[in-house]
Amino acid sequence: MVLGCPSCGKKNRVGAVHLARQVNCGACKTALTPVSRPIEADVETFDDVVAHATLPVLVDFWADWCGPCKMAAPFVARVAAEMAGRAVVLQVDTEQHPELAERYQVQGIPNFLVIRNGRVILQQAGVVGPEEMMRWLSAA
Repeated sequence: MVLGCPSCGKKNRVGAVHLARQVNCGACKTALTPVSRPIEADVETFDDVVAHATLPVLVDFWADWCGPCKMAAPFVARVAAEMAGRAVVLQVDTEQHPELAERYQVQGIPNFLVIRNGRVILQQAGVVGPEEMMRWLSAA
């Protein structure tokens, strides 16, 4: 996957297997990981993270037109910040990547998955608080 450096903006290729340890920007040496914000995932990024991440993965299926998704967005961001180094948070726009929503039979959004070692541990539709999401990830 490609992560933009928050300091210099350079794009850095980082393998999903390395998300659990610190990786630095190739240009300015700023720490890129652990990632403390949700990662916007396309199909390639999603498949890479699900297949190779050594951490549990929270996936937020959402769409820009969805009011409840907008309500959940700050909760998802908080989980990413508080669980940095212990979990990875992906966001999948169902309008941009409907094939991923179909793959996991997402029929309502927001819809959350917790995946560990490539296997779905939990799937939950509807808005939930950040504490509940963090419990899911801790249990995974």
